Amino acid sequence: MRDIRRKVRRAQTIVPFGVGGILDIRGESFVAADTRSWAASAERVESPRLARKLGVQEFRSAPVIPSGKAAYASRIGPTYVRFPKWLFCPQCRNMLFWNPGHEVRDRQPICGRCPGKPQFAPMRFIQVCRAGHMADIDWHRWAHARSEEHAQRQCQARRLRFIATPDSSGLEALRVICAVCRAGRNLAGISQKNILVQMGQHCPGTHPWQSETDEADPCEEKPQAVQRGASNVYFPITHSAIDIPAPVGLSEDDESSQKVVNNSLWSHFKDAVGSPISDNLKAAIALQCDVPEEFVENVRRRYLEEVAPVPSAADSDDDLSIAEWAAFSEPGSVTNSHTFSVRRIDLGIRPGDPESLRKLDARISAVVVADRVREVRALEGFSRYEPSSGDGEEGEGGRVVSVDTHARASWLPAVETYGEGIFIAVDEERVSAWERISSVRDWTQRIENNLGASFKADRLRGKSGPKLLPRFVMLHTLAHHFIRQLSYDSGYNAASLRERVYARSHAPGSDFPPQAGVFIYTAAGDAEGTLGGLVRQGQPPNLAETLIRLLESAQWCSQDPLCADSTGRSLANLNRAACHACTLLPETCCEIDNSLLDRTLLIGEGEVPGFFRGVLQAAIEESAGAVDLP
Repeated sequence: MRDIRRKVRRAQTIVPFGVGGILDIRGESFVAADTRSWAASAERVESPRLARKLGVQEFRSAPVIPSGKAAYASRIGPTYVRFPKWLFCPQCRNMLFWNPGHEVRDRQPICGRCPGKPQFAPMRFIQVCRAGHMADIDWHRWAHARSEEHAQRQCQARRLRFIATPDSSGLEALRVICAVCRAGRNLAGISQKNILVQMGQHCPGTHPWQSETDEADPCEEKPQAVQRGASNVYFPITHSAIDIPAPVGLSEDDESSQKVVNNSLWSHFKDAVGSPISDNLKAAIALQCDVPEEFVENVRRRYLEEVAPVPSAADSDDDLSIAEWAAFSEPGSVTNSHTFSVRRIDLGIRPGDPESLRKLDARISAVVVADRVREVRALEGFSRYEPSSGDGEEGEGGRVVSVDTHARASWLPAVETYGEGIFIAVDEERVSAWERISSVRDWTQRIENNLGASFKADRLRGKSGPKLLPRFVMLHTLAHHFIRQLSYDSGYNAASLRERVYARSHAPGSDFPPQAGVFIYTAAGDAEGTLGGLVRQGQPPNLAETLIRLLESAQWCSQDPLCADSTGRSLANLNRAACHACTLLPETCCEIDNSLLDRTLLIGEGEVPGFFRGVLQAAIEESAGAVDLP
């Protein structure tokens, strides 16, 4: 018997087939249900730092089917519901509204009227709204919306056909007609804004996986017709953190305090002063951390007396980036960890090397190779039709829908991956002096103005900090070109590499240390993990040659001069000299949706000196001098 079992990788349960995402497989279409449908066998994923940031108790990962047991295992993973429910037969073109009660395990819906029993196909168009709801289009209403005869307007039959006419092309050739009264309408104009509202259709306020007993949300948003596979159907909201162990050299009390603070119940306990549940939380933490209850109380008292070490909500990303920056800057502070193994090296450049290499060495303050890192990636929710602005204000972007649409989520779906990487830090004195150049500040201020006017401002500032610094744009662009060059040199494809940019600004008066570095790492644990390619490229002399080559390639783009002279590209004009031909990467690689990129701040252009302009000019002169002229 042909195996039609539908399978997804564990990592795909977060992105792109996480809660609310549409899965197209073998001519069928499904949508991932919320976390209420997850089996109790979901595996727990530890990441205390990320859990504190997102305000949840824990993370869970979808269980995997053992190798070779797929044909015998029962369903133990997340639930996927057939959507859209309107299907049609590709032979007789009859449409059918699929009843979930007709679903048979491991069997595809087929048309019993046609010879050969062809498989039903899902309708191409669905409706979504900015509140995150998704539903089938009322095709009966669509077919009868322009009826002129009284009998057609009063027709209640649900026998529809989806036909393709040879008289025209495009959507005009596709028609939905009623098999009883012969009323019909083609799909031309279905993508127009408010087309569904004009024919009297409203958002039902439901999600495809909800049962009839679930109460619908009152929704006043206007439904919009979109293609099932369109990019604006699903905008997942994910968060990730590198697993950073506690520093070595702590006293026994410090180690115990670290256990208490990292406990999943700590975030609730520290805010439960005077609450009836405080004693219960204290007893649970003491039992889990194997410490006296008095010790747990003392840790909370010290926390409340001192300045809160965890940043405010406005700087919620700081508690993640600061610990990671400290661990990479001082790799000797973390040892004896099976999830985090890093070591400092150098570029291997000596006084007698070419000038371009010596100038490069002067600008790079530290190089750290990570033989093994662990990343936890969690799915918080999603939005539809428009990306979420991140600030929760009405009228700005789509509304965020939680992974649990019934109650506040106490846990989030997550996946852990192991990989390797290269960390590069630039010299703080040089980058600070470069940022004080007036032309650099003015150039960055133009990008800052566009950022302030963008609906994505709050979400992007979660990575860049309250003020966009020139170093952030420069290092972000460096990370993109680094990944593109490593995809040629390391053996990894670009989609399996990810970036983390450490260049955020801090609020005035903050004691957080300045950051100026990038970390490029692998994060595809089920396909490409620790193959050793990045660590090899991080060794001298490979890394220096890679950096020189990426700077040389950054000065050329097939779209120049349009790309180089651009005063605003991409969504909301958040990019300058950056396009798909030279800088942009697959969305899985970039932290901030391919935004805030500019080759000008990396290599320079005209009056704006790039941070690595001197290195590039020296490399070009050396290449020219090596050419033997006749």
